[in-house]
Amino acid sequence: MQYQTDQIDQTTLLHLYKNMLKPRLIEEKMLVLLRQGKISKWFSGIGQEAISVGVTMAMKDEEYILPMHRNLGIFTTRNVPLFRLFCQWQGKMSGFTKGRDRSFHFGTQEYKLIGMISHLGPQLGVADGIALASKLKNRQEVTAVFTGEGGTSEGDFHEALNVASVWQLPVLFCIENNGYGLSTPTSEQYFCENLADRGVGYGMESHIIDGNNIVEVYQKISEITESMRQNPRPVLIEFKTFRMRGHEEASGTKYVPQDLMDFWEQKDPLNNFKSFLIEQGILTETDDDVFRSKIKAEIDTALDMAFTEDAIVPDMETELRDVYHPFEYEHVTHKEKTEELRFIDAISTGLKQSMEKHTDLVVMGQDIADYGGVFKITEGFVEAFGKDRVRNTPICESSIIEVGMGLSIANIKSVVEMQFADFVSSGFNPIVNYLAKVHYRWNQKADVVVRMPCGAGVAAGPFHSQTNEAWFTKTPGLKVVYPAFPYDAKGLLATAINDPNPVLFFEHKALYRTVRQDVPTDYYTLPFGKAALLNEGQEITIISYGAGVHWAISILEKHPNIQADLIDLRTLQPLDTEAILTSVKKTGKAIILQEDSLFGGIASDLSAMIMEQCFEYLDAPVKRVASMETPIPFIGQLEEQYLPKSRFEIELLELLKY
Repeated sequence: MQYQTDQIDQTTLLHLYKNMLKPRLIEEKMLVLLRQGKISKWFSGIGQEAISVGVTMAMKDEEYILPMHRNLGIFTTRNVPLFRLFCQWQGKMSGFTKGRDRSFHFGTQEYKLIGMISHLGPQLGVADGIALASKLKNRQEVTAVFTGEGGTSEGDFHEALNVASVWQLPVLFCIENNGYGLSTPTSEQYFCENLADRGVGYGMESHIIDGNNIVEVYQKISEITESMRQNPRPVLIEFKTFRMRGHEEASGTKYVPQDLMDFWEQKDPLNNFKSFLIEQGILTETDDDVFRSKIKAEIDTALDMAFTEDAIVPDMETELRDVYHPFEYEHVTHKEKTEELRFIDAISTGLKQSMEKHTDLVVMGQDIADYGGVFKITEGFVEAFGKDRVRNTPICESSIIEVGMGLSIANIKSVVEMQFADFVSSGFNPIVNYLAKVHYRWNQKADVVVRMPCGAGVAAGPFHSQTNEAWFTKTPGLKVVYPAFPYDAKGLLATAINDPNPVLFFEHKALYRTVRQDVPTDYYTLPFGKAALLNEGQEITIISYGAGVHWAISILEKHPNIQADLIDLRTLQPLDTEAILTSVKKTGKAIILQEDSLFGGIASDLSAMIMEQCFEYLDAPVKRVASMETPIPFIGQLEEQYLPKSRFEIELLELLKY
């Protein structure tokens, strides 16, 4: 192996070697512990150390790196304490996830490392968000993110590279092409000759680097990252390397031809570099023995500490508390001055006032800039706040949600508009598997609001009319808001943006231009988890949200003799259980109205809760009323049949007779 070391001093060369040696010795120890049953799983990066070490040494300490599960050398080169790493792998409290996740599925702001999730792809878009924050703040920093050649088959890879290219974000996309995705060879993963060739399609600079040559990795990445700091842009790197052990140890390597293993064994980055340093008189065998002894002693000491730390004692209160980032709600009252606003105007005004309050808040979505969004909610925002903060996005729901997560890591709030709530299915994974779980996993806030224009009544058919809140109310870590009135929409949106947790904010399209209300002109907030009692009575409790609230009001106006409590939930997570239970205990009857289809909807959980906690107070079964068990149709007469408004009246009257 050839090394061009003319421009690297001997101290740095030795540092490169020691930084590769340390993860190799840790890995060798871990393989022993695995066979002894003292750790549960191991993803080996033996043979790939040059990539992790070379890239990390080329980066600045304050620059973020998003590694994968074979990048131990990144963590050790950033000097993450071995004691904490070993505790992480053993599920001890001194790890980074309190026993809640394993391997490198964690992040640490202290060392500017953001670990992976098993779905691989989302971290690429998260890197875009971190880099966007760097660019907005003029920090001249690079963000490096890793993936394997298998991960490049995911849609997130395409979306992240496309966004980074369109926005010219300083992201170093690092592909470790090690030959196999578990047992699937590269010939079955992609058809192009080199993955770096894909850079052309994104108008992106790309390079192929020998991933087993530590000098080449360090020198080229140092040059590239310095150029990126001066001229922000994304760069795609394909590191050619090989995986010398199984995907994880249990899978083995029997599927790999022996001649291929022999070839790459001769290209071992550590052994070859050691031989070179000895030949050049930079390293001696005695020096090497000293290095190894010191590292092994550090490993043994840290392992002893990790093994002797007490096992985690489960505590239910702690587990539940850590699902969400702490949020101290600040109630901001409003002055008496009001103006009549449509529902849509209240959303627009509330969003604008929040952008004035949070001066680095970024809003993102398709067509939201000059066009003002398909519903014109952000019309005029570009003139008020500029295109840096009001950002048109490509059609890539997944990546833009991930960008929001990256901005949050960099301590910037964001609001992401789904053009229609239906389209969130294309961004489902990062919401339920990244945003929802990240605080519980390693104490990182996901300060992202996802706006969800939803619902029927506008004859838009199966792909533009769903009300899909139940996809998210069952996912711990998310908050779900669903206002029915302009006043609530404005105040709750302000709270959603203040809240450092991920919020799904549902806005019913049929209410946008049909519901008006006097709304305070100044900024104010409303609390989550507090329902509104819109009507009071002794006979029955009606529970609904969104458009269903207005259907219930119209039925009560039609039947003025019905004495009902009408509860508008306003937020579905958190839920005002006290308001529900108090009312049902008073009236003895409950009917729940939702626009979503019946099975699996939130009405089912509300019904179960009432039956469990109010059974002795009930004078009749709890009734659920919902839309038909079909996709939502387009044509008006079919949509009317699908929706539960007329059936609600029938069921309400029947329940009153019970």
